Amino acid sequence: MNETLPDFTDLPLDPALFQGLDALGHVRMTPIQAQSLPALLAGRDVIAKAPTGSGKTAAFGLALLHRLDPAQIRLQALVLCPTRELADQVSKHIRKLATGIPNLKLLTLTGGMPLGPQLASLGHEPHVVVGTPGRVQELLRKQALDLRGVRTLVLDEADRMLDMGFEEPIREIIGKAPRDRQTLLFSATYPDLIRDIGRKHMRDPLEVSVDAIADQAVIVQQFFEVDLAQKTAALAGLLLEHNPDSAVVFCNMRRDADDVAGSLAHIGFSAAALHGDMEQRDRDEVLVQFGNRSCNILVASDVAARGLDIQDLGAVINYELPTDPDVYVHRIGRTGRAGRTGLALSLVSPREMPRALQLEKMLVDSGQGALRWSRPTLANLKSCKAPAAPMATLRIDAGRTDKLRPGDIVGALTGDAGLRVEAVGKIDVFATRSYVAIARNQAQRALERLQAGRIKGRNFRVRAL
Repeated sequence: MNETLPDFTDLPLDPALFQGLDALGHVRMTPIQAQSLPALLAGRDVIAKAPTGSGKTAAFGLALLHRLDPAQIRLQALVLCPTRELADQVSKHIRKLATGIPNLKLLTLTGGMPLGPQLASLGHEPHVVVGTPGRVQELLRKQALDLRGVRTLVLDEADRMLDMGFEEPIREIIGKAPRDRQTLLFSATYPDLIRDIGRKHMRDPLEVSVDAIADQAVIVQQFFEVDLAQKTAALAGLLLEHNPDSAVVFCNMRRDADDVAGSLAHIGFSAAALHGDMEQRDRDEVLVQFGNRSCNILVASDVAARGLDIQDLGAVINYELPTDPDVYVHRIGRTGRAGRTGLALSLVSPREMPRALQLEKMLVDSGQGALRWSRPTLANLKSCKAPAAPMATLRIDAGRTDKLRPGDIVGALTGDAGLRVEAVGKIDVFATRSYVAIARNQAQRALERLQAGRIKGRNFRVRAL
């Protein structure tokens, strides 16, 4: 399929953008880019139905950078995202695309972070803002943000922003942007509320849609009939049988995510919950642990899982089926990427059978064939021996503000602490704290040595998560 897709060089792009495309390794366009970019670069409004991983960030990133004038020191592009995690991810991607544009200022403005530093950073007006609707609305009301120069407004993951209750902030933000702006709306699903926003706030938008990732990837999909009371035992059985390196278990309700993660952790799995009711620091720490392989099972709600940057997810498990078939396709599209075969397992209680049959009809109609059905093997929750994650995480109460760098942490661990470099995994450095993954069988030794020694000549508090 890729052989028929055009190159980026076929587009009338600003030459400075090819440096960013080269840095990201983009050569040929993805289907969503090929369908949307000619209209985007021409300044047309676009509504795109596109799942995560389809290349939509590069599409709207190129569009807003193409229309940007770096010599004008004012806000020219605004991207709204549902979560801080997705906003951070989008910001990083746009920064890389803008590698060839000198002096471009991009700010990430999200909730869950102190307001003061964000207000201070707006003292010098940015060219691009990527933010969450609530924080952008708050800054607008404080008159710290001026949208009068906005040329491009992007609503990314619009369906999830609406699911999270951001309709009112979104409409207020749109109302304060210039009428002659370009508006781009990207969504994995296309509910009526999205259509309404398109009708009221966009000018003759081009509508494009790409096949869901599940259609493009090879994903083994299997459904398991199970009584509601046996779901936890069935889930544990599937995890023991398939033993994926990493898995996301989807729950429809936040309280279910907590309960399921707690049950899995109780029987020995390295599992953690991720949902919107959690404090931002707790969410960050869960994502750090999942990313560095010290937690290999993430039990998440759909909203919380948006923006997860997962390159190689071993399995997706639906603890409960979603009510919307598009959400099912979006969930399972997180596995089977980069040419690998994915695994999607779904637990179906009797009350969920109508949803499962609706999904099966959709898959048959799209040419994917009937679902594979079976009964799960139930794990004995009292004698279950779950494999531990290969790594453990240490938290250091110091970060960028302390001039701490990953090399300083590696030096302390392989120097005074005496660890082999192979035992040190991924390191994440935040503003005031840092996280380092250590091979699980050496984590206690590393903790004791760091607590007794120094990092960069100073004593910092260190503890195991």
